[in-house]
Amino acid sequence: MDLWVPSSVDLTRPSVARMYDYFLGGSHNFAVDRETAKAIEKIYPGMAGAARANRSFLRRAVRYLCAQGVDQFLDLGSGIPTVGNVHEIAQHTNPDARVVYVDVEPVAVAHSIALLAKNDQAVAVQADLRDPDAVLTDPEVRATLDFDRPIGVLLAAALHFVPDSDDPHAAVARYRDAVCPGSYLAISHGSLEGIPHDSVTSGERVQAVYQRTDAQLVMRSTSDIARFFEGLDVVDPGVVLLPEWRPDSDDAYISAYVGVGRKP
Repeated sequence: MDLWVPSSVDLTRPSVARMYDYFLGGSHNFAVDRETAKAIEKIYPGMAGAARANRSFLRRAVRYLCAQGVDQFLDLGSGIPTVGNVHEIAQHTNPDARVVYVDVEPVAVAHSIALLAKNDQAVAVQADLRDPDAVLTDPEVRATLDFDRPIGVLLAAALHFVPDSDDPHAAVARYRDAVCPGSYLAISHGSLEGIPHDSVTSGERVQAVYQRTDAQLVMRSTSDIARFFEGLDVVDPGVVLLPEWRPDSDDAYISAYVGVGRKP
């Protein structure tokens, strides 16, 4: 077994974090992840392009927040680090920018810790974003981020892996309430709304494949996605299809909606 694989990892069950790494062309995934990812690609050949488009949105959102003076980031459901990660983007603009990565997947956290070994401004914490109190009281989170100053809370392609039974809207509201005015929330979230019928059918088949993994895929309506921004001032152009949010390249079409909101 590779040294970066924690002994607690179940190598028989696909992981959405490791599958996402595969879609992005990464190497921190296993045969079971690749097999499941390839099953999804047979249904939706554009999945790798969709993953790259999501990373592109994350890059644009972080750059936007940096331009607003934000220099602290809480990346929830951060996944396995790959090129263009949040600390690279933010610290390119501001070398003093601080970043906390949070993920429940042990491989994601183990590799993040190794990657950040020489970076005093960024840390990785193993925690479940569905438990805001555990995240927000974690000693490393508190030591790295100053909650009396604005923080950029990032939930990129994470909330659609949180079922309604875990009340994701309440969890997001808890993070919103924990940060000070001037903080921001950036979200990208999968949806089947507004796409052709045959694409809806494909999306439902993709959801069925994700039932085999460590997290089910929940595609929400635009109104449900917009609810995550309650209590915030949504910045232009609003909650829109991913490629429409301040584009700087020709992103692949992706059935996801995104938005950025500021806490007044």
